[in-house]
Amino acid sequence: MQEEKKKQYQEYVKEVTPTHNLWVLMAKAFVTGGLICVVGQAILNYCMTGLGMDQQTAGSWCSLILVLCSVILTGFNIYPQITKWGGAGALVPITGFANSVAAPAIEFKKEGQVFGIGCKIFTIAGPVILYGIFTSWLLGLIYWGGKTLGFF
Repeated sequence: MQEEKKKQYQEYVKEVTPTHNLWVLMAKAFVTGGLICVVGQAILNYCMTGLGMDQQTAGSWCSLILVLCSVILTGFNIYPQITKWGGAGALVPITGFANSVAAPAIEFKKEGQVFGIGCKIFTIAGPVILYGIFTSWLLGLIYWGGKTLGFF
């Protein structure tokens, strides 16, 4: 009786466990990230040639437009579908970071401005910001120490 239950359970686990093809996932991420980069490059080129901006200003506008598009697509529940299909290709660029801030704000809006949006807006992006700043500080300290001691 016990062995039969174990066998049934193992069959159930095999049945419900999703299988993934790594090569297909990488191809989807490559295509998704590549399309985001192509859109970003098109915005950058238009700002520089069409609007006559210098490279730094055009880059800032490009980032702002990509973030805005990501937030709008998140609001219409389109960006989560893109990330589901494209995986890291949609999560790694700046658009993915914007999505990670906008999604909790939309999700917790019903709990109010302070306890919903205010408290939970950085639930996903917060650790990224925290560890990014900490790592930058640590690497800066290492670089400063190495420069002081003549290693760099």
